[in-house]
Amino acid sequence: MTLTGLFVPLVTPFTATGAVAATALEGLAHEVLDAGATGIVALGTTGEPDLLTEDERRRVLDICANVCAERQVPLIAAAGSNVTATSTRALAELDPRVTAALTVVPYYLRPSEAGVLEHFRQLAAASPVPLVIYHIPYRTGRTLSAETLCRLAELPNVAGFKYTAGGIDDETIAFMSRAADDTAVLAGDDLYAAPLLALGATGAILACANIAPAAYAELVSAWRTGPLDRARRIGNTLAPLASALFAEPNPTVLKGVLAAQGRIPTPAVRLPLLPAGDTAVAAALTALESTYAPHAI
Repeated sequence: MTLTGLFVPLVTPFTATGAVAATALEGLAHEVLDAGATGIVALGTTGEPDLLTEDERRRVLDICANVCAERQVPLIAAAGSNVTATSTRALAELDPRVTAALTVVPYYLRPSEAGVLEHFRQLAAASPVPLVIYHIPYRTGRTLSAETLCRLAELPNVAGFKYTAGGIDDETIAFMSRAADDTAVLAGDDLYAAPLLALGATGAILACANIAPAAYAELVSAWRTGPLDRARRIGNTLAPLASALFAEPNPTVLKGVLAAQGRIPTPAVRLPLLPAGDTAVAAALTALESTYAPHAI
């Protein structure tokens, strides 16, 4: 399996009473697909999965799976934790409609790179669907070398990576230069998506695409098929929007913008997150307006 194109990690909208806003979530899923997304990601970090109850997580996944089945597009679902045994069970219980499982590098425990490799070896062997390894060292505390990333890519049933290294460094260059043609590398840093696509990423999983799905779908497409001058222009135009949408913890500003647009009922998030401030939301709305100004993209 090679995953290409734009996958949107959907927010989980809440009603005024704090419940999951199912209709709004379904609407968002259709909106991003109508705008050119290849597929969606359910229960990613942007969806606040750790702040949902088990029943709520099942409901969110069911809504996303129904939309993806209706639209005949792939569904990536986050599953697993920093514990190998728990992650194995979670993967075994995945909804059969899931196309691939997004599984994070074990966090907080700071295992050795050999331990990370063995963790994913066991998960890949047990999973009913291919794995997309979520490499995000600024959240996990575990940086992986290019050598380890390449060894992970060679494991059977590993489809690729959500690559969110927090920048483009020497290990990124080394990994991208060695990544096999059948390894999907999906850019996960919204601000650094364009340079990673320029290095050969096959697609992207971008939170900002909740807000501007058409622009981000075109960004991915332009870097893959050209023209490259347009790809650079789109990337440069979207950079201020990405910065504005991440001015406060994800997904608080995203939800503030979506609520201001009337696309979700409220900007509510759950503690320990707090709603984004008015200034941050206003700045993001201004950046969004500039993104879609005439000739901007």
